[in-house]
Amino acid sequence: MPELIDSHAVARLAAIAVGPQDKALPASCWGRTPAEVVALGLRRSDLPTPLLTLSERALGANIELLARWAAERGLGLAPHGKTTMAPQLWARQLAAGARGITVANLSQLAVARAFGVRQIMVANLLLSPPGLRWLAGELAADADLDVSVWADSVDAVAAMDAALGDDALATDDGRPVDVLVELGGPGGRTGARDAASAIEVARAIARSAHLRLAGVAGYEGALAHDSDAAGLAVVRDYLRELGDLHRSVAAEGLYPTGVRPVVTAGGSAYFELVAEVLGSLGSDGVDVVLRSGAYLVHDDGFYRHISPLGEEPRADGGRLTSAMHGWVRVTSQPEVGTAIFDAGKRDLPFDEGLPTVQRLAGGAPLDGIEVTALNDQHGFLSFDARRPAPVQVGDVLRLGLSHPCTAFDKWGLIPVLDDADADDPMVVDLIRTRF
Repeated sequence: MPELIDSHAVARLAAIAVGPQDKALPASCWGRTPAEVVALGLRRSDLPTPLLTLSERALGANIELLARWAAERGLGLAPHGKTTMAPQLWARQLAAGARGITVANLSQLAVARAFGVRQIMVANLLLSPPGLRWLAGELAADADLDVSVWADSVDAVAAMDAALGDDALATDDGRPVDVLVELGGPGGRTGARDAASAIEVARAIARSAHLRLAGVAGYEGALAHDSDAAGLAVVRDYLRELGDLHRSVAAEGLYPTGVRPVVTAGGSAYFELVAEVLGSLGSDGVDVVLRSGAYLVHDDGFYRHISPLGEEPRADGGRLTSAMHGWVRVTSQPEVGTAIFDAGKRDLPFDEGLPTVQRLAGGAPLDGIEVTALNDQHGFLSFDARRPAPVQVGDVLRLGLSHPCTAFDKWGLIPVLDDADADDPMVVDLIRTRF
């Protein structure tokens, strides 16, 4: 059976020498390969600031936890690769039992193919004619390749048909492009806004000579943003509609003979509801697939609070742990009650909440101090001006971060520490991203 990812392509990342563009490493590492850097036995204190790191202890635990959790409930897992865009981490998720990788657009799909990923879901519409023709060529060249895309309107299906109809590659080997009907919801993102519209999309796909109806899909995370009773009820209702859509498509005989339909939902905030509402479809010959991506890294902000396996778990099976941290150095105290550190929006995520101060590097927790703003390259700390300053110029702080999806894209190379909670953890790996 072919590998789900090209292990040789992933291994070649370790042969790329580091250089000045890799801001996480000191100049003494430039010109060395990642393996040579790791062999140096560097500690966190040997690295420059600002810095983003991963914790091996937390990464390993999170990968194992969700793989086991999904398997115990009969769910497939195709984690969203856009979270990290790190083939080394994708390989670990696949090795732990994930069935494939999810991506969000054409460029991410191309990266996945460059690393030999064989089962890929594009959780989005792909309407670019050059992109569709390239995908048709990939399918024609590799009989083991499994790629699916989404559609949410008859117009989108027509656009895909038109792009593929001019390309002989789309039909010569008899391999149409697999398409899932996307159901949305009021105020959501993409997706047909009601079941009647979604059925029309399914019928259009079924009529196409270049497309194959492969299932139904949706993203519940756009419909609720908290875990209170009202938010959970909205998500449950939506997932029921998604299940009903699949049943209607099946009852109408729109799925081609031999296709095992996919029903997919589940970001990283409500995957326990996917198991609750849709899990039973697995006994009806359906692949119910979670696309959760943020679980791998988790965080100390948005997902810590909302994940069903977060700090207030809504499901049995364990708890996820944040595997990412920011490390910053205090560079200025221009006013009483204010300090400035050396990281900003180009270094740390800020769209789902500002970083939080956790502790002095290698020291005790810090209380009574908060991050109040980020500029491009500076961060602002605020504390009670009536009390002694809790930090001094030159101090290094560990920050908790929120939203891994907007953390990884700021770093081309990320050090992995053996245990971020240690006084001065050791660098045990280097992860390259491919945004």
